[in-house]
Amino acid sequence: MRLLVLGGTEFVGRAVVEAALGRGWDVTVFNRGRQASAPGTRSLTGDRTAPGGLDALAEGDWDAVVDTWSAAPRAVHESARLLRGRVRRYVYVSSCSVYTWAPPAGYAEDAPVVEGATPDAGQSDYARDKRGGELAVLDAFGADASVLVRAGLILGPYENVGRLPWWLTRIARGGPVLAPGPSGLPLQYVDVRDLAEWILGAVGRELSGPYNLISPQGHATMGELLEACVRATGSNAELRWTAPEIILDAGIEPWTELPVWVPPGTDMHDALHAADVSRAVAAGLSCRPVGETVADTWHWLTSIGGTAPQRPDRTRKGLDPEVEAKVLAADADGPAPGGVPGTTP
Repeated sequence: MRLLVLGGTEFVGRAVVEAALGRGWDVTVFNRGRQASAPGTRSLTGDRTAPGGLDALAEGDWDAVVDTWSAAPRAVHESARLLRGRVRRYVYVSSCSVYTWAPPAGYAEDAPVVEGATPDAGQSDYARDKRGGELAVLDAFGADASVLVRAGLILGPYENVGRLPWWLTRIARGGPVLAPGPSGLPLQYVDVRDLAEWILGAVGRELSGPYNLISPQGHATMGELLEACVRATGSNAELRWTAPEIILDAGIEPWTELPVWVPPGTDMHDALHAADVSRAVAAGLSCRPVGETVADTWHWLTSIGGTAPQRPDRTRKGLDPEVEAKVLAADADGPAPGGVPGTTP
């Protein structure tokens, strides 16, 4: 297989490149050249936001292209139109954010999507930008040669958003840790490497259409995730499971200040952790255990000095230590008995 990856040096793109090389595929990467491309790839340099920035893609043909762009849809539109007729399949890594907020629990690929998106638009907001990217691909390649990968929460090595790296770093410091309950709260996410393998499988099987690409509901729980962080780091951290009401009353923002976590029984939880992924599972999605994702992410994080890269277009994640200490001190109930997950109200 001849694969073109637009980007290919960070998080999702990097995982796709490594998975493709592992299969013995012929991989070309196109990016601005700010970071070194993986050994074994052919590198093309250009800036798709600049005039003439796609010149390096003027020639060549590939079996598939993988595009992870998340800003102005115009960039996807121009790339897709340029590659039309020279690439057999266009895989666009989109997002479950394209669905009209807030989709109900169990929403599938036919759920309503955001309005106001256009394929050649400038940058607006994340949801419309991603939907505009989808429309750009469909406009150039049609429904039969397009794969729209609607990813949800993505975790794993190379993460540059700051969710799992923050939890690992915080737990590695040890001591009492504000653990947002309930510990049995079901999570939905996908390891970036499982995402990459599914994408390559979709190319090989010539799939098309939209797919919700995250683990089945309840693949892991909040307790399992944080306990895995304790094991991976080998720290003396004590998880203080704290009721959602206490966290919210303290003004702590779910998802951002306490990454991954959103309160149970809310529209936000249904939207982020309760999608129907049966279509992706039927098409070969396989998800590794949460302990493996956490341990491998910690190994990667320590191998680069303990500080994860941070995308400049994403907000920093994590809770201020002083806020955490105040909430823990004010929680009259203290930790759950023995710190055992599942005992929090």
